Amino acid sequence: MPNILLTRIDNRLIHGQVATQWNSSVGSNLILVANDKVAGDKMRQNLMDMAAPSGVATRYFTLEKTIEIIDKAADRQKIFIICENPIDVLKLVEGGVPIKKVNIGNMHMSEGKRQVATSVAVDEADVEAFRKLQEKGVELEIRRVPSMQKEDVSKLFS
Repeated sequence: MPNILLTRIDNRLIHGQVATQWNSSVGSNLILVANDKVAGDKMRQNLMDMAAPSGVATRYFTLEKTIEIIDKAADRQKIFIICENPIDVLKLVEGGVPIKKVNIGNMHMSEGKRQVATSVAVDEADVEAFRKLQEKGVELEIRRVPSMQKEDVSKLFS
């Protein structure tokens, strides 16, 4: 069983907040970005590697590769998974990745989305993915940084 400490939705993926506050809060030694586009984009990977905390390994896998190899993770790997959106997290869960808790951090406002929390904007596809994750027993929390109070997740569905 892979040692997944936290899964976070953040459309910025690895950046300062993730690298400093979240990673030190959860104590991971491996940040796994599960994202089909980034898995093939060395330039974006190099930029994110610069933001990653020293001493913490980074991996950039497609969703499919994450599903295929997550069970091969060593016990010593304390994994922090970062996805861009809830649809990707749902694909991982449906593919057998044992995600128990999802932190919803940043989902930027864009066309067709509505702002539901401080840093979270959703559309109907996002809401449906969150609903399915909850049905599968995945705990959801809205929290931008570890020091902030959690926001009410019912905001996602209203």
